[in-house]
Amino acid sequence: MQETAQTILSFWTQQIGPEGWYLADEGIDAEISERFGLLWQDALAGRLDHWMRSEERALALLLLTDQFSRNMHRGDGASFATDGLARRVARVCVARDWDLAVQGPVRQFFYLPMMHSEFLSDQEQGVRWFMLRMEGGDNLIHARAHRQVIRDYGRFPYRNAALGRRSTQAELAYLEAGGYRQTLNALQAAG
Repeated sequence: MQETAQTILSFWTQQIGPEGWYLADEGIDAEISERFGLLWQDALAGRLDHWMRSEERALALLLLTDQFSRNMHRGDGASFATDGLARRVARVCVARDWDLAVQGPVRQFFYLPMMHSEFLSDQEQGVRWFMLRMEGGDNLIHARAHRQVIRDYGRFPYRNAALGRRSTQAELAYLEAGGYRQTLNALQAAG
């Protein structure tokens, strides 16, 4: 079966759905790798850039490069190989207001590439997009927590092992104390 933008959207929004989007599930990861791995390689090589010409295909490209990449390469530096492309696609989509045509929780996938970035300017943009373009849900507090990690460390310490980076003593202490969960809890407690 040849996978397409439509099969990406159907798989993610209907088959997996919100209850499966953030699970670390080996079965889901394996299915994504098997079904969409070649398309991801095409995206990495720039062979799917034409997908940015339509709303539906652009959203599928975002899912492929930002979400599926993390499933296919969980725990490996390759998880982040298409992050730059995902941010570029996200900016195009938001500039064209394509995100606003998508209702419900699927809209968050236009903004997540910014939340996944290790550049503070992208983090700031992601927080703004969640504040101004998507009401409700837990996305804004998570965007703020991701931004805070970048403010504090300049990168995501929990990626260091996958990317072959050396952790600083401060990062090791942060990870030992709970890492991202600690940052999220502190922001929630602060209101």
